[in-house]
Amino acid sequence: MIKKKMLDLINNNNHFTVDKCVLKCARQMKLDINSLILLIYLLNGKDNVLFDYKKILDDLDFSEKELLEAISALKDKKLLSITMKKNEEGILEERLSIGSFYEILISKILEDNNEQTDNEDLFDNFESEFGRTLSPMEYDIINNWIESGISKDLISAALKEAVFSGVSNLRYIDKILYEWNKKGIKTSSDIDKKRQVKEEEKSEPFYEYDWLNED
Repeated sequence: MIKKKMLDLINNNNHFTVDKCVLKCARQMKLDINSLILLIYLLNGKDNVLFDYKKILDDLDFSEKELLEAISALKDKKLLSITMKKNEEGILEERLSIGSFYEILISKILEDNNEQTDNEDLFDNFESEFGRTLSPMEYDIINNWIESGISKDLISAALKEAVFSGVSNLRYIDKILYEWNKKGIKTSSDIDKKRQVKEEEKSEPFYEYDWLNED
């Protein structure tokens, strides 16, 4: 009997589907679990729906306090709005809308797509300079640089330094990035300033400057 009830529960239509981009967005916005549950519940229905307080409590098995806190959290993050609107009989009704969440979600998806495109351009640049396809481990190393906060602009500059030195491996580039970090170099403009100072001090050609053996 219990097994049959569980199968009925799994196979019935009272289930929600959630795209991973929604979960990612919710995580970035640091939603608590009850707020996330309520958001998913509203996403799987129609927007601008009648605020059926008792139905939501029953469907989600929330206490009144939990529901009010979840609504408040979503409103504070500008993901949910409650409006008053007259129905056909002229009676004012409360309606829930998550239209602003869709706008935020679309914006984040576009940002992620742009970031992914930028990453692909960076990988293509490495493969072009190395004259070969990057290995999965090399992809991981470059991704680790990006995730650690190193700008793509600086990574590209380190790649150019390695190519000027006739070296085509990520270990050498990692050393360059490490040395630049120690010297407080965060952008390519910082590199230009550093080079200019060294050229004035030592009159060394631009391409002969050895970052790894600097005094």
